[in-house]
Amino acid sequence: MTPIRPPSRATPSGRTPQPEPEPRPGPAGFGRSAAVLVLVALGALIPLLGPSPALHGTGEAAAPGTGGIALLRTVLFAALCVPLGELFVDRLARSLPGAPGERPRSWSPHAAVAGCGAALALASVVATGNLVPGALTEIDVGGLYATRDGKLALLEVNAFLAAGLCAVSRRPRTQVWPLAAVVVAEALRAHPPDEHSPLLGSGLTLVHLTCASLWVGGLLYALRTVRQWRGTEAGAALLGRYARVAAGLLAAITATGVCSSLRRMPPETVVEQLTTTAYGRVLLAKVLLVAVVAALALRARVRLGRAGPPAACSPARAEVAVLGAVVAVSGLLTALPVPIRW
Repeated sequence: MTPIRPPSRATPSGRTPQPEPEPRPGPAGFGRSAAVLVLVALGALIPLLGPSPALHGTGEAAAPGTGGIALLRTVLFAALCVPLGELFVDRLARSLPGAPGERPRSWSPHAAVAGCGAALALASVVATGNLVPGALTEIDVGGLYATRDGKLALLEVNAFLAAGLCAVSRRPRTQVWPLAAVVVAEALRAHPPDEHSPLLGSGLTLVHLTCASLWVGGLLYALRTVRQWRGTEAGAALLGRYARVAAGLLAAITATGVCSSLRRMPPETVVEQLTTTAYGRVLLAKVLLVAVVAALALRARVRLGRAGPPAACSPARAEVAVLGAVVAVSGLLTALPVPIRW
C-alpha cells in the first residue's frame, strides 16, 4: 500500500518553495568578548600616553628626552622582531611537507635601516653623557669607545648594518648572527655591572627579548604567509605549528618577566610599587596587555581548530595590533627610572 503524501503548497508561479535555510549563529558572543578585550586594552593604555602621565604623582624625575628615547627603543625593538620573526616562520614553513615555495616579500632590509637609525640616535645620546644632544658638535664619537654603554651602542649600530647587508645578500639567513648580537647587547645594557647579580639579570632579559621577538615577528610573518597561501592546506598547518611553538614562547616570556620584575621589585613591595612608581604603572599596563594578547591567541587557536585559517586570522590580526602596543610599552619601560629596592 503506497503511503499518501500531503499536498505541497505551490507558489503563484506553480513552483514548490524550497525550505528556508536555518539561520547560522552570529558572532555576537565573540563581538562582546572582543569589546571587553578592547576596553581592557584601552584601560591599560591610559598611563602610557607618555612619560609624564606615568610619572605624575610619583615624586620621580624623568631623565631628559625620556619620550624620545622611549620612541627610539620602540623602533629598535620592532626592527628586531621583524627579521627574527621572518627567519623563525620561514624555518617552520620549510619543514612542512608539500608547502608552497612562495614567500611574502621580506621586510628585513627596511627593518635593518630603521633599527640602524634608532641605534645611531641612541648612540648619540650615550655620546653626550646620556643627554639629548643639541648640536652635532656636542657628540663625542670617540668617547663611545671609552665606556661600556658606548661600546654596546656602537655594537648595535654595526650589528643592524651587518644584518641589513645580510638581508639583501644571497644568504639572508646569515642575518641571525648580527641580530643575536643586538639581543646580547640589549641584555647587557639593561643590567650594568653595579647592579645586584647583573649576569642573572642579563640572562633573563636575553631569553625574554628573544622569545618576545620570535612571538611578535613570527605571528606577523605567519599571517602574511597564510594570506599568500590562501586556499591551501599548508596555511592551516603553518598556523597550527606556529601556535604550538608560541605557547612555549609565552610561557618563557611570562616566567622571565616575573623573575625580572621580582628582582627589581621585591615581593613585599610589588603591590605598592605597581601604583606608586612609574615603572610599576607601566609594568602593570604591560601585564594587562599581555593578558589581552593571550586571550586573543587562545581564541585564534580555538577558531583554527574549528573552522580553519580564515576564521583564525581575525583574532590573530587583533593579536598583532595589541602586540604592537606591548612593544611600545616595553620601549617606554626601558626609559623610565628603575624602582628603588626597599
